[in-house]
Amino acid sequence: MQAILRPAIVLFAVLTLICGVLYPAAVTGIAQAAFPAAANGSLVEKDGQVVGSSLIGQQFTAPGYFWGRPSATGPMPNNGGGSGGSNQGPLNPALQEAVKGRIAALRAADPDNTAPVPVDLVSASGSGLDPEISLAAAQYQAARVARARGLSQERVNALVEQHTQLRALGLFGEPRVNALALNLDLDKEAKVATVAKTGHTR
Repeated sequence: MQAILRPAIVLFAVLTLICGVLYPAAVTGIAQAAFPAAANGSLVEKDGQVVGSSLIGQQFTAPGYFWGRPSATGPMPNNGGGSGGSNQGPLNPALQEAVKGRIAALRAADPDNTAPVPVDLVSASGSGLDPEISLAAAQYQAARVARARGLSQERVNALVEQHTQLRALGLFGEPRVNALALNLDLDKEAKVATVAKTGHTR
């Protein structure tokens, strides 16, 4: 029995050291050296404070911000610990009512906008955490954001263009915009305008 147990215990200890300590440490070290931002959660900071992640959406409801995709995670929207979709089919009455409510909220925030509402502004993603909206969704909201912030629509459109990520390799996916990054730049724009107008920050 001792002849059988001893090599088994040694093998267990060696594999634990390799697979449980050395390999994770090596992968973590390489990730921290090569991709430090991604390895630490792709965190986004504002004035030295972490305000979110570029990989996880946030809920914006004020008219001066670009709204992201709806989220079906519980118990709160964009809950990283509860990632998942609603799994409701297109004929589900609950989904139809939810979409109607989202369309009504968008129309109420911008009554003069009669353009068709982009589908990603009224439908949740499969993960419930999508941080990006389509370029069409950003363009749909640009006039409302410009009006609410007292900016020209040309300036807001320029910011949207700066934040537009094109198709990967020119083929895969669709042009998209990270809503959090765009909204943070809008806040910077407002701060610059305040300094230029008053001569001090707030």
